[in-house]
Formats: sequence, structure tokens, C-alpha cells
Amino acid sequence: MLRMIGTVAVLCLEFAITAYATDKPEPKVVKINDSIYMAPLASNVYLVTTPDGTVIIDTAPDRQAEEAKALLAPYSHSSVKYIVLTHGHADHIGGIGLWKESGTQIIAQRNYYELVNYVTRLDAFFAPRNAAAFNRRPETVGPWAGNYGAKIDPNILFDEHYEFSLGGVEFQLFSTPGETPDHLTLWIPSYKVAFIGDNYAGIGMPEPISFPNLYAIRGTKPRWALEWVKSLDKVLELKPEIVLNGHGDPIFGNQEIGRRLTRYRDAIQYVHDQTVKGMNAGKDVFTLMQEIKLPASYDLSQVFGKVSWSVRGIYDGYAGWYDMNPASMYELPPTSVYPDLVKLAGGPEPVAHLALEKVAAGRPVEALHLTDVILAYDDNNSSALNARIEALEYLQKRCENVVEEGWLAYGIAKAKGKLASR
Repeated sequence: MLRMIGTVAVLCLEFAITAYATDKPEPKVVKINDSIYMAPLASNVYLVTTPDGTVIIDTAPDRQAEEAKALLAPYSHSSVKYIVLTHGHADHIGGIGLWKESGTQIIAQRNYYELVNYVTRLDAFFAPRNAAAFNRRPETVGPWAGNYGAKIDPNILFDEHYEFSLGGVEFQLFSTPGETPDHLTLWIPSYKVAFIGDNYAGIGMPEPISFPNLYAIRGTKPRWALEWVKSLDKVLELKPEIVLNGHGDPIFGNQEIGRRLTRYRDAIQYVHDQTVKGMNAGKDVFTLMQEIKLPASYDLSQVFGKVSWSVRGIYDGYAGWYDMNPASMYELPPTSVYPDLVKLAGGPEPVAHLALEKVAAGRPVEALHLTDVILAYDDNNSSALNARIEALEYLQKRCENVVEEGWLAYGIAKAKGKLASR
């Protein structure tokens, strides 16, 4: 089995799909046309048949790779000549070893090399974050693999454009950064089909679809909004009749494709531009996180990505960490004086009482900040932990975003665990 590329085996999008798929029947292969078949798992796997061989697009997470191959095997009557990876996230590359045969060419965009090395470089950093987000035990991480220790499966890496033909079918690949810097789009002109990976959050939900994760809060390099916009424009310029996503259902019909992808693109553009305008107006990131709202006309939910997270991702991606406050230049964090504030307040109890008042007043985030102050003074203080649980549960009951809900559940479990260990 392929070595795990980092510990990001189940990404946030897969988490979102799982949340919406608890009542889904056993997956069945979806026939797109007489030559293209889809295995609809946590991430989709596509098989394209030609008279001279088969092309596989993405290979599922490693825990579902065998299922994906078993589903598609009845439709694969010739050797696998090419594997195309829309991007290097682990939920798309886990089955490479199962599909690869002698002579199979594996294709990715050139930035794949840096992406998988980046994730592997930070294995131990990402392991507890993924465990927290998905409510599971952290995976065991081995010795540091070094800066360039990832397994690189592709033997064809291209920059902007690559083409090949197989069995009389032309395949065109384009660099379309968005969800990742190595993201590509595969276009089959004769079928007017575009495989666009995760550049559209087609996670199988009814309309409206969710705003994307321009910033994934588990931790990620900046996802450049303007590049994502250009990538969607490139797909629209192809005038596809079928769009096949990395997750969720196909989109059929050029008019419907145009409607959905244009709306998605324009929403990304809007959030980017409003953030940049606010930065140029001298507004701080927290003000912009509160002020920028997606107009209702875009008709996008925030069940997966959140506008406020994206605003901060754009802001910090452009400007970095320094906020013009001289105190921020130095090594001591604000938490270093929190114990002093507790002493000035007369101890933890008055602060914990105020935190509960904040929850009752519908201001749970302020309550969380107050419990942070107490826990810096005494990280097992029962009054603070109980107030923290109340604040987190308040937020959880009103939460509509599945990624946010995962982190709230983690916070609740952590606080309850501390109380139990007292």
C-alpha cells in the first residue's frame, strides 16, 4: 500500500461528505457515457475506456481504494495506460499502487512535488490537528522524513499544458490552481467533458452548494483566490457539456455548468475584493471578518467553507502575521499576562461567572476568551472548564458548518476530559 502522504488521509471535504452521506445506499458505479464511469466514494474515481487502454482519474483515499477498484473492475477490459491525478491531496492518491501496472504513466502538475513534500514535511504537526477535526486518535508518526522525503509517484510532471492521445481519444491537461497549487483540469474535447477535481465543492448536497474553503483551518498554505477565479474561467472557456468533480455528483449541460461555476467564481472574487478593499482602507482582519458577508444573490451556503475564515486566509496570505502592534514583534504572547489579569480580578471565580453571563447574553465567543484567561492561570480550573463547555455547546447547537462543528466537538471533548481527570 502507498505510504500515507502525511497524515491528511481524510480531508475536510471528505468529512463534509460523510456528514451528508449517513443515509446513502451502497455506492454504485455511475455511467457518464459509453466510455466514462465513476465510482462515487468519499472522493470520486473515474475510469475512461479507449480501444487501446484505460485512463484512471484520481484513485480515492487509501482506505477506499480497493473498493473503488472493485467497483470499476467490470468496466476495465484493458491495461491501465495512464493515471491522472487532479491534485496531491491524500484522498485522491491513495490507490495509485492498486491501479499502476508495468508501463503505466502517472501524470500530475509540477507543483505536486512541492505539495506532497510540504505535507510530509509537517507530518507530526498535522497529525493531532486531523485527529481533533475528525474525532479520532492521532496516527502514529514516524521519524521526520526530511524536507523532501515524500514518495513521488508521477513520472510525468507538466507546467501549464500537456496532451496525450490513446485509442483515438485526445486528452488535454491544464494547470488550474485553486484548492491546491498543483491542481489540474483534464479535458476530453470529443466528449466535451471536463474533470475539475476539487475546484468546485460539489459535495453531493442539494442546492445551494457551499462556499469553498479558501482557507482550511486544519492548516494550509494560502489558497490564492485570484488563481482560483482564473482556473474556473479556464474551465468555462472550454464550454463543457459535462463537468466531473472530485466529490459529489456530475453537472450536466453547458447552461447549468455555466450557472453554477460562474456563481462560485463570482463569490470567490467578491470575498477577495472586499477583503483587499478593506485592507486598503486600513481595517484590521477581525473587523473585516465581522463585516464581510456574502450577498444572498449568490445563493451559497457555508456548510463547508466559511466566508470569515476565507477573509482571514486572504488577509494573512497577503500581509503575514504582523498587525502593526509593537507588542506583536516580541516573543511573549498575550497569554503571558493572563494570570495577572486573573489575580487583578480577585481569582478565577469572578471571571468564570462573567463568562457564564456572556453565554447567557448570547456572546459565547467572548466567554471562550474569558475562559482562556483563567486556564492560562490554572489549566484545570473546574469553573472555567464548565463555562467553556457551555460556550462551546451554545455554538455547537447553532452551527451549520460541518468543519466548525468538528472543532467544537473537539473542544468540548477536551474540556470534559480535563474535568474527568481532576
